[in-house]
Amino acid sequence: MNNSSYDYDVMVIGSGPAGQKSAIQAAKLGQRVAIVERDKLFGGACVHRGTIPSKTLRENALRVKHMRQNAALADFTLSENAEMSTLVNRLDEVLKAHDIYMRSQVDRENVERIHGRASFVDTETIKITKVGGEVKAFRCKNIIIATGSFPRTPDNIPIDHEHILDSDSILSMLYLPASLTVLGGGVIASEYATIFQALGVKVTMIDRYPYPLGFLDVDMTETFVKAFEAMGGTWLGNHDVEKVYWDDVSEVVTECKNGTVVRSQKLLCAAGRIANVQNLDIENVGLSLSDRGIIAVDEQLRTAVPNIFAAGDIIGPPSLATTSMEQGRRAACNALEIEVGDMSQFIPIGIYAIPELSSIGLTEKQAREQYGEVIVGNASFSEVARGHISGNTEGMLKIVADTEGKKILGVMIVGEGSTEVVHIGQMAMLCNAEVDIFVSSTFNFPTLAEAYRIAALEILDKRP
Repeated sequence: MNNSSYDYDVMVIGSGPAGQKSAIQAAKLGQRVAIVERDKLFGGACVHRGTIPSKTLRENALRVKHMRQNAALADFTLSENAEMSTLVNRLDEVLKAHDIYMRSQVDRENVERIHGRASFVDTETIKITKVGGEVKAFRCKNIIIATGSFPRTPDNIPIDHEHILDSDSILSMLYLPASLTVLGGGVIASEYATIFQALGVKVTMIDRYPYPLGFLDVDMTETFVKAFEAMGGTWLGNHDVEKVYWDDVSEVVTECKNGTVVRSQKLLCAAGRIANVQNLDIENVGLSLSDRGIIAVDEQLRTAVPNIFAAGDIIGPPSLATTSMEQGRRAACNALEIEVGDMSQFIPIGIYAIPELSSIGLTEKQAREQYGEVIVGNASFSEVARGHISGNTEGMLKIVADTEGKKILGVMIVGEGSTEVVHIGQMAMLCNAEVDIFVSSTFNFPTLAEAYRIAALEILDKRP
């Protein structure tokens, strides 16, 4: 029942994936809801400075890659000094369409949209500073923080957003550079490194770890690196960066502790992201960032303050839009004491590099740590006709099963189409199906999905 002593039953700070879903869920439950966004566009930094721009660029990079592969059909070359605006075409149109769609969605649920900067006064009071300087305070029964994250900048990387860029400013370049150094081996670094390499930029990835995407199995990342290098990219693992600087002439210089020196026209620092609590004044309610630079929450997504919840990037990994949406929905339900059960462990990870990578469930390494001996089935995309037809033979699919080779513990895929194909494994795991389902099922021919049968047959052959 609504409490009239409050201006809102639920106030959501941030309009990204987590904020949108939490506001909509709370409104569907009959609450008075407001969502605060300080940016002009609705949808958060994830959408407007990350997800949509980078995926738009990726689509065009794939087109360029395919045209180069099909040189016999079309004599294609990308012009020198290609403008970034031509490579991210239709971006404004897509962003505006998304903005309109998201606004209409929350408006349909009677969620009040507030354009301004939010900050905590106390545990039940939020101060909103409007663009024109007007300040107003609101009393809120429950508050959900969904303010996302921003790029982390190491002390030895002098980001200037012109020559040395971060993941928010990388697409602000006017022209496609001839060469690019990418610092980092995480998701953002891997996506941008391969996208620019596919566009013909000479890309060098540098990271202190031996392989990128270290949360995946080594055979997956080895396949990924091999594909990246086949496009002409350079991977420098086990390299600690000591110094980065612009030479005041034409190049960014990266000096590593082992003596390696890399020069390039531009540099992207993709060294992770930090929870965005700027100007939120969370200390006014006794909250602070943890040693990991995030807001700590319990299993119900509740912070140390009982009526304040948090969801999305601000609470740390996996920091995926899909996960953030579900966290936002659950945060709203938990705030209103609606039982939602445990969050599903079967949430896929999608990495939109070139080639794509995706996984669901446990990796082989994680499975061996939990179960000891496990049975693994592999299938190369070179074993399916669709792989050859689409020129996608470098990819692979792996199924991890328990000791008996029956229970599906995880599915990992690398190769174009991975983020779509992984959902077959997801559905099987959600239904608690055994590995045999991939053998008894009929798949379209020719499709990449046939790789499931090949990998499953290998597991059947290995059963004790």
